[in-house]
Order: sequence, then C-alpha cells, then structure tokens
Amino acid sequence: MSPTANGRLIVFAGPSGSGKTTVARAILERHPDMVFSVSATTRSPRPGEEEGKNYFFLSKDEFQSRLANDEFIEWQRVYDDLYGSLKKAVEVHLNCGTSVVFDIDVRGALTIKGKYGPRAILIFVRPPSFETLKSRLRERDTEGPEELRKRLERAAMELEKAGEFDYIISNDILTEAIAQADAVVSAVVANASAPPVSR
Repeated sequence: MSPTANGRLIVFAGPSGSGKTTVARAILERHPDMVFSVSATTRSPRPGEEEGKNYFFLSKDEFQSRLANDEFIEWQRVYDDLYGSLKKAVEVHLNCGTSVVFDIDVRGALTIKGKYGPRAILIFVRPPSFETLKSRLRERDTEGPEELRKRLERAAMELEKAGEFDYIISNDILTEAIAQADAVVSAVVANASAPPVSR
C-alpha cells in the first residue's frame, strides 16, 4: 500500500503488561509503509534496547530543554522518568502522507487526540483481567516490588480511561488481538469504516 496524502497517527496505548508493544510491532511488520514513532525518555536503557530504535535516551536536562523549546507533541511523567514524542520526527512523516504508529502511555494518547482530532486513531490494548496483568508483570521480572506496585496502581487508572479511545482490543489470545488491530488499521488507512471491536 502506498502512502496516502493523509498520514494518520495510529496510537496504541494500555497498561504496562497489556501487550500493546507486541501488537504495535506486529502492525508495523504487516504495514511496512508505516513508520514507528520513537519516543524520547529519561529512563535508563533496558537490556537489548538501542538508541534511536527503541527510544531516544536523553538526560533530564536535555529533555527539559527540548520541552521548553516546544519540541514535543506530547509528553508525560511516568513514575520518576519523562517520556515524549518529538514533533519534528513525527510531522516529517505525516507531511509526506506516511502513517505513524505510536506505542505510548494512555495520557499521551489522549493528548495526541486532542491535538490531531480524527487524524489520530486511538487503540486501547487491555488485558483480559487485572489478575492476568499482575501475572504478566511478575513474569516479566523487570521491576522490583515497589515499582510493580506503582505500575499496578497506574494500570487501574489507565483501564478507567479505555472508554475515551476509538477502539478497545482485549489481548487474551495474542494472535486474535493482532488480527483485530490489523483489521482496524487496514480499514482506517483505506479510509473505510473500521470494523467494530470489543468495547
């Protein structure tokens, strides 16, 4: 599919452990004409993460400087770190008609919707249950007990925001969640009515 004159913002969000990153990556594999919005963050890289591919890793001073220069289309404080989407990196693609895929937090997604209106499509990826989410985060084993507690508190808040999204996908069976997301994205970029997805 060639880029259209109307690049869209395809925004995946949901609690940590919901599978939003896995779903977003699968959509990028199925739609090679789309590009991934690499977020900037002040957190330390995790094992295997690469500068410019997974994130732009910035110091807090550099992030604040860019913020003061209005270089972000959205930014959020998540726990003790800052995350944001760089305006220039996103709009260069949109202006060429290329759709941009985001994997960001819930509040950042709603900020993008507020700025870009119907050009932004928000897809909320939720776990089948809160207990499943707890299990996934424990199995991931990337957080200590205190950080895990904070993530679960934040997840409860984020799940309450799901109704503000355009589409909600329950990630119970990953292949089905990816298929649902692909159906939505394919319809959106074709300017057709997207199929209904569970709400």
